[in-house]
Amino acid sequence: MSQHVASPASAASAALLDLARDIAVRAAEFALEARRAGVSVAATKSTPTDIVTAVDRDTETLIRSLILEARPDDGIVGEEDATHIGTSGLDWVVDPIDGTVNFLYDIPAWSVSIAVVEGAGGGAIGGTTIAGVVVNPVTGELFEATAGGGARLAGRDLAVNDAVPLSAALVGTGFGYAAEHRREQAAVLLGLLPRIRDIRRAGSAALDLCAVAAGRIDAYYERGLNAWDYSAGALIAREAGARLGGPRGGHENSELLVAAAPGLYEELARALREAGVDA
Repeated sequence: MSQHVASPASAASAALLDLARDIAVRAAEFALEARRAGVSVAATKSTPTDIVTAVDRDTETLIRSLILEARPDDGIVGEEDATHIGTSGLDWVVDPIDGTVNFLYDIPAWSVSIAVVEGAGGGAIGGTTIAGVVVNPVTGELFEATAGGGARLAGRDLAVNDAVPLSAALVGTGFGYAAEHRREQAAVLLGLLPRIRDIRRAGSAALDLCAVAAGRIDAYYERGLNAWDYSAGALIAREAGARLGGPRGGHENSELLVAAAPGLYEELARALREAGVDA
């Protein structure tokens, strides 16, 4: 009987996933312990409501040190610190706490998100995500995927909900921090809400994308995300069967991300266009 032998590429992706998983779990434990000790706002970013805590920074510092200890030639793109330029052709895209407002308020919907991107040329945009891990430290759920290797939660294969019409779709989204962006997003929501089952706003883009992968929501869209918000979650959703896209039918990016089962995607994109989004 012949045995299946993993290709060098798949074996490399699996090894990177193992490392990403180990680092994400350690970071999740660190952040959760810090949350239990109490949290306060350390600074604001784009607006007074766009916050960062000391735990965000300390968690990213831990993640960066663990990556560089294991793979000193890789690059790192993170939310809280400057990009570390590597020479290996691989970049780690890190969000130490995705859902910082939830983290601050002790709402159990925040996550550690780590993705490995190949060929991005010292950044997070334009490459191919080959491994991704998203951990919810409060629930202990760990979502993971490799490119071409499927998506899993606790060893169980994930698959998106299929054959759901727009009128029956439960759709996740999120909102920006700037008031003018919120006005635009509210106008879109007013156009979309009568056409779907209902809307959900959980507060962590990474967990929203994992919810699509796990069939907990049918679709998700958001504007204004950064690569560290969605890189790992997008791979997990895609590997669970979701179609992902962005502006004008192109690739997902910071301007727009849409994720849904293939049959629902076009309906949702059309509804978003009619609501004023350049989907």
